[in-house]
Amino acid sequence: MPIDPSLQHGRRARLDVLPSPDPDSRRQSEHMVKLLTDQIVKFGGRLSFDRFMELALYAPGLGYYSAGSRKFGDSGDFITAPETSNLFARCLARQCRQVLDEIGGGDVLEFGAGSGVLAADLLLELQTLGSLPDRYLIVEVSPDLKARQQALLKQRLPELTDRIVWLEGFPRAGFRGLVVANEVLDAMPVHRFRVEQERVREQYVELAEDRLRLTWGEASPALLNAVQQLQEMTRGLPADFESELNLRAAPWLRALSEKLTAGLILLIDYGYSRAEYFHPQRNRGTLMCHYRHRAHADPLFFPGLQDITANVDFTSLAEAALEVGLKVVGYTTQAFFLLGCGLERLLSESNPEDVQRHFLLMQGVKRLTLPSEMGERFKVLGLSRGLSAAVPIGFSLQDMRGRL
Repeated sequence: MPIDPSLQHGRRARLDVLPSPDPDSRRQSEHMVKLLTDQIVKFGGRLSFDRFMELALYAPGLGYYSAGSRKFGDSGDFITAPETSNLFARCLARQCRQVLDEIGGGDVLEFGAGSGVLAADLLLELQTLGSLPDRYLIVEVSPDLKARQQALLKQRLPELTDRIVWLEGFPRAGFRGLVVANEVLDAMPVHRFRVEQERVREQYVELAEDRLRLTWGEASPALLNAVQQLQEMTRGLPADFESELNLRAAPWLRALSEKLTAGLILLIDYGYSRAEYFHPQRNRGTLMCHYRHRAHADPLFFPGLQDITANVDFTSLAEAALEVGLKVVGYTTQAFFLLGCGLERLLSESNPEDVQRHFLLMQGVKRLTLPSEMGERFKVLGLSRGLSAAVPIGFSLQDMRGRL
């Protein structure tokens, strides 16, 4: 008997408060649950949360980012900064121009281009500024999203399509230019751990009475070692403390660093410094799920139909960058980054007498910059190699590196 994915409640999600999916989506989730069930049986009765999250998000044809449902915008599950306002891309273009001017030209590389809106708006603004990159490279793991990106960019930028190239993975060594990863790291699979009185436990997904269930078990050696190092750096974590560790981010950054000869890497995401992330009061971690513009904490709710994310530990990223010879040139909030890139000047060009357009523009600015919206929750980490000592303009108004 197939498992009903609506019954996969690991934590707080309830069908009476979350919209029920349509029949086609429900069938997709049923296939996803069947895949998870087969994997659990194959690997001895359970999967690490890291592996479960990887399958739920990226399993070919079934995972959240691999299947065909719309993820971004009003008709999807969440709205990203590029969809909020083209001012995000227009500001980013000015940071890009500074980098390309300094190194004498180069490429732009975007990881996880989503709907393709950022690529389109960024290229249009760079064209207006007379600073087009030699190539615009996109690394996209989802065939569905890649097809959507190609259709959008062909429609909006037919004259620039020869500059846009999709890659299967990292670029070749010798990359020069700007790298942007906007809301990419939060979607990397994470391990979940729990500190008890005398031991560290790891979270797994297993079968119980024909249902998926979250459970705690013995931590793998890799996770145990990482938690022990974390405890040394934080002077110990209290008992009854749960959180996440991303063990994939540092290797990803190391691989990217090996390809970079000169340029700037911008990591834009929601997250904290280590001290904030693993604060004793944040004792249930940061894992969050997004479904139809509703946030909840149940990763087992309709697997394959919802986003599963965890906040980013920017301190760990900065340390990993230094270990591979990158320079940490900036860390600030999204609001101050956009202001440093000329947001106020761009906003001043809007005509208040064009009431509807000006109102929509102001609404977008508020979402991008207000502390209660994206302004402070999202941070920007800048990593460089081969650039001069000059501070990138996005980090010129606020320097939060001391908090890392």
